[in-house]
Amino acid sequence: MDFLILFLFYLALVVMGLVLICVCSKTHSLKGLARGGAQIFSCVIPECLQRAMHRSLHYLFHTRNHTFIVLHLVLQGMVYTEYTWEVFGYCQELEFSLYYLLLPYLLLVVNLFSFTLTCVTNPGIITKANELLFLHVYEFDEVMFPKNVRCSTCALRKPARSKHCSECGSHDSSGTPNSTCVCNWCVHRFDHHCVWVNNCIGAWNIRYFLIYLLTLTASAATVAIVSTTFLIHLVVMSDLYQETYVDDLGHLHVMDTVFLIQYLFLTFPRIVFMLGFVVVLSFLLGGYLCFALYLAATNQTTNEWYRGDWAWCQRCPLVAWPPSAEPQVHRNIHSHGLRSNLQEIFLPAFPCHGRKKQE
Repeated sequence: MDFLILFLFYLALVVMGLVLICVCSKTHSLKGLARGGAQIFSCVIPECLQRAMHRSLHYLFHTRNHTFIVLHLVLQGMVYTEYTWEVFGYCQELEFSLYYLLLPYLLLVVNLFSFTLTCVTNPGIITKANELLFLHVYEFDEVMFPKNVRCSTCALRKPARSKHCSECGSHDSSGTPNSTCVCNWCVHRFDHHCVWVNNCIGAWNIRYFLIYLLTLTASAATVAIVSTTFLIHLVVMSDLYQETYVDDLGHLHVMDTVFLIQYLFLTFPRIVFMLGFVVVLSFLLGGYLCFALYLAATNQTTNEWYRGDWAWCQRCPLVAWPPSAEPQVHRNIHSHGLRSNLQEIFLPAFPCHGRKKQE
């Protein structure tokens, strides 16, 4: 029971940490608290270790490298190796449906195909040659994307909904420091930079990214369901839930859920460990998938959602607005209904076919 409590406590801390990061990124006062905590933490860690950590983090998150691609493929390979080596074989002996067992492999093929396309597809890089064509694709809202603004890094005129993904220290048109900064180019309908595919996510590869995210979530969930079904089937067939055990005090107990999980962990450690990993991964990916689908349905990008001054943020008492002026509220002028929004993502307009902006 102890390891289950510790695992749940650790998982709760991770979730709370993610929530705090999201809240801190949207509120000015908590940003100050986070910076203060980082300064205190820097006094404890030796300076040489800080420099080594900074170099490592800079290489991983602020340079184009294949580290996370390799890590992604290694983790996926380990999960499918364990699934093939043990779960698939045991389930065949228990006469599970072959179509049911082969579904994770079908999802894997589609996932790797969309993953490759996301990695290698041009996200919509803006150059001198196509700059004028991109300027006519989207309407300027004059709040988040004003007209006649040049990128401070590449000196190109910035089309609406574009953003420069460059070296750290550069700023966008509004003077805000870039947080995703590795590629050093402006991207049409910039969403975010994904380290797992080592590429920006923009107008021309967002469709592949959504398919990749959907199939990755589905494959993790399918492996979790098949593995859970196998373990439950095993417990029912062997009547383990009717067994009894003696605790440390010599008392006789009927097999409960916690003890049963511990027994399965000792009997099938690799399967239970893999199951715990894919279950947590399914929830994390499922949450992010819901967020990505919400952005797609409302024709927003992650960059626009992050920079927008939303109503819930304005009502939050922790947000400290400058007393000099009331904040301008960004209004989504690009959403034209669910069908049109999804069509724009899966059938994107190329510069030569871009629709004229409204005057």
